[in-house]
Amino acid sequence: MSSCAKASIRLKFSKDKQLTTLLNALGPETNSPPAHRATVKLEKDESFLVMLVEAEDTVALRATLNAYLHWINSTLNIIDTIDNAQLRRSIFKK
Repeated sequence: MSSCAKASIRLKFSKDKQLTTLLNALGPETNSPPAHRATVKLEKDESFLVMLVEAEDTVALRATLNAYLHWINSTLNIIDTIDNAQLRRSIFKK
């Protein structure tokens, strides 16, 4: 791909579990992207998720960034919901 638009996003996480879960959840998306106008590479750098995006144009870059940031937010919401449910369950078992 001859890219003319690039972005690098670094998101810091306090919990390694969140970072690992995100990488596992989003990894398949990087292997078979929904559009062929952009590529995404996800990496772990200590407590950071690094997202490298290359796109044919700024429209594809923006769409790809929006999609991945939405997926990241949704995944974090699911992790929080599961963690809260497990916490409530452990409190009520006592």
